[in-house]
Amino acid sequence: MVPILDLKREYLELKSEVDAALARVLASGAFVGGAEVAALEEELAAYLKVPYVVSCGSGTDALFIALRAMGVGPGDEVITTPFTFIATLEAIQHVGARPVLVDIDPQNFNLNPALLEAALTPRTKAILPVHLYGQVAPMGEILEFAQKHGLQVLEDAAQAIGARYCAPGQPPVQAGTLGNAGAFSLYPTKNLGAYGDGGFIATHNPTIAEEARLLTVHGSKERYHHVRPAGYTSRLDSLQAAILRVKLPHLETWNARRRQIAQVYNEHLKNHLQTPREMPYALHVYHQYTVRHPERDRLAAHLKQQGIGSSVHYPLPAHLQPAYRDLAPEGSLPAAEAAAREVLSLPMHPFLQEAQLEAVIQAVQSYA
Repeated sequence: MVPILDLKREYLELKSEVDAALARVLASGAFVGGAEVAALEEELAAYLKVPYVVSCGSGTDALFIALRAMGVGPGDEVITTPFTFIATLEAIQHVGARPVLVDIDPQNFNLNPALLEAALTPRTKAILPVHLYGQVAPMGEILEFAQKHGLQVLEDAAQAIGARYCAPGQPPVQAGTLGNAGAFSLYPTKNLGAYGDGGFIATHNPTIAEEARLLTVHGSKERYHHVRPAGYTSRLDSLQAAILRVKLPHLETWNARRRQIAQVYNEHLKNHLQTPREMPYALHVYHQYTVRHPERDRLAAHLKQQGIGSSVHYPLPAHLQPAYRDLAPEGSLPAAEAAAREVLSLPMHPFLQEAQLEAVIQAVQSYA
């Protein structure tokens, strides 16, 4: 078998460091917040080159809390993509706002900025682009549109830690740091993953950071003194922070390896299916290596027979999910609907061995 992901191998590579970090926290008796979490927030802020990072319990919480901290609420509309994990839409609805869906660019699976104008209404408060599969959305056009219309931008960077936006003539900028705030997931499968749920918000804005931090601890600055109503409890525990502190120094190397694997895949598979396109403004970190094939389900079955893991991210766009059919009629977002029928993610992780990589390539090439 060649699994789509191998978290056990990752642990074995870092076993001594991870075990020492866990022992350190267990001996300290401090399991929620504290020095480990504070240190991780500082290290993430330094890595992303932002002044503020606020950790929380999950990537979904990061989206929801960031939207609240940005002042998005009942009666507002947030423009986003239908081709994403459902947490993107859940977060908008949790703050009482309404998701407004615009179709994707089939070349990169991200929100198509050319369609923003048609989605704009007097109730539009924010845009929530998703950096899907590890490739930054076209942030230059999105930010220009947002500035023109006085909108806020929250980046869903759950799959894109370490990805860069590369504007012509400008130094590359980390995904999740271009808009008003960025929401990141630390779920175990992510490029930087904990051993449980976790997430964080990154921002240059001190007001958003302060509001987000208040909301994660019941709206309080001081214990038992609450200054915001309807606060929340969403905290990263110290064990997860310690594990992530071990992993963070390896992230750039791991992402470079993902890019190397993607290049090998591209070279050998480009004549057999539609390989991912890296946009000229983006440095892709390949959280998923996602191809397109008109016979996706048959191809996946063939790979399974050959012992090759694969996965579909995602089989239904948001507006075709039973819970969200009120957002848009079937057929109204054709690029997202077509992608959902054709996408397939192949094995991708930095510990993929050369023999495994060759096995995946041969299995795809042998599909008739």
